[in-house]
Amino acid sequence: VPLVAEIESHISFDEAVDRVVCALQPLGKEYVEVLRAGLRGRWCDRYETKGKRSGAFSSGSYQAPPYILMNYKEDVFADLYTLAHEAGHSMHTWLAQNSQRFQDYDYPIFLAEVASTFNEELLTHYLLEQTRDPKMRAYIINRQIDDIRGTLFRQTMFAEFEKVIHQIEESSDALTLDVFKSEYRKLLAVYFGENVVLDPQLDLECLRIPHFYGAFYVYKYATGISAAVALSEKVLRGEAEAVERYLGFLKSGGSRFPLETLKAAGVDMSTPAPIESTLRLFDRRLGELEQLLP
Repeated sequence: VPLVAEIESHISFDEAVDRVVCALQPLGKEYVEVLRAGLRGRWCDRYETKGKRSGAFSSGSYQAPPYILMNYKEDVFADLYTLAHEAGHSMHTWLAQNSQRFQDYDYPIFLAEVASTFNEELLTHYLLEQTRDPKMRAYIINRQIDDIRGTLFRQTMFAEFEKVIHQIEESSDALTLDVFKSEYRKLLAVYFGENVVLDPQLDLECLRIPHFYGAFYVYKYATGISAAVALSEKVLRGEAEAVERYLGFLKSGGSRFPLETLKAAGVDMSTPAPIESTLRLFDRRLGELEQLLP
């Protein structure tokens, strides 16, 4: 049973573009004007059609406009966030390819998820600033809480499972179905504690994560949200040069090592600080949600 009831949402695509653009105003005139023109132009294949795949994705090619694939639905509030997320990827690509040579413009997943999640953080801040309705605020806050739980907490558990499995393989022990299930259940117990009932079928969840075919892919979601929260808070607080440094990060593309790129933007991923910042936000949002729930 969900803690927060679903909300009725009827937001046209053009209205969604306006909201996303307004949320991203702190990034400056060039960013929002390019994004607005792109989303109202032909950057986004946004409606369902026969034979079209589901999901959402942003792709780019050097010296060509970025392209967003999605199926926007006016009555699905989450699609507003999907648009902001994919727009983050697209603007990352656009700024990088207009600032770097071909061999330096493309960026790794480690950086990509920062740009997309950053936009979601600014959208959440904007939406909360725009409404005093308790039900809407509870819905938005609960969504952010669940994002942090699913992205920082859950993906780290997945990554730890990967690490354990690799260690077993490197020790030349056999990897059987029972081993996979047993190791995964141990982690579920550690991460969720005694108060969560773990159904027997949960042992099999580890077999349905396609990202495991890319080593430690999932951990980049955890690092991505941590860096995004830290950088977005700097921008929203109006820290000196925070916007310039963030835009510099987007323009850097893949021209430097990822840790160096993020450090230049203002977040040091070699320290616990970004993760601690995200956990503080999580704790703060929990307190706010408790005040809003009956």
